[in-house]
Amino acid sequence: MNITRTPAKKKAKDIAKYFRKEHPNYDYIRSVFAHLRKELEIEVTKKSKKLPDIPTEAEIEKYYETVWKSKNFQDLIIIKLFLYTGIRVSELINIKISDIDFKKCQIRINQGKGNKDRIVPFPVLFKEVLAMHISSANNRNTLYLFESSWGKPYTDRGIRKILEKHAVQAGLSRNISPHRLRHFFLTWLKQKGIDDAFIQPYSGHDTRQSLEVYSKLTIKEAQEKYNDVIGEFPV
Repeated sequence: MNITRTPAKKKAKDIAKYFRKEHPNYDYIRSVFAHLRKELEIEVTKKSKKLPDIPTEAEIEKYYETVWKSKNFQDLIIIKLFLYTGIRVSELINIKISDIDFKKCQIRINQGKGNKDRIVPFPVLFKEVLAMHISSANNRNTLYLFESSWGKPYTDRGIRKILEKHAVQAGLSRNISPHRLRHFFLTWLKQKGIDDAFIQPYSGHDTRQSLEVYSKLTIKEAQEKYNDVIGEFPV
């Protein structure tokens, strides 16, 4: 059945005539159209979510071995941080040395996705090498955890180029990005049977379901669950 519809832009102009004198705001318009949808019995269509592209464990092991053999200590710390915490690249480049709490093995993420702050634990086994990196950084009077040889914090592009360089050297058919490392880590935790509520500090996701459960938990509890399994991490 062929249906002739008025172009959306023209229809919007026609409808606007009824609203203009009332000076509506966004919330009002949104509410009106929600009721209109119900009146017309229009169902909300949801797009199927694309499954994340996750590296295999073999790819991660090969990749990590290549980074290790490169003997570039800072690159190694960057990649370990992605793999052990699942942080986003935008979060990594903004970490300051003062954000690291070695006593609690935690990193404060300031103004993460959605401009939200959060605490991300890291494993005790990572504590020593991270301290070595910071000791070296302190000798150069750096402010950020990762800075270039020019004394400037790395950019998003700069970090991606580092990861891409090692992927090429490892001979991987697919590139390694911060997002793929993040998905590998979060998926690995799920496969270890860690509940979504305990994964929330690492993912930074604010789903209603996870927050309802997580509100009853503490960072300490999440960290304990994490420490129970991180010793089995492939690298």
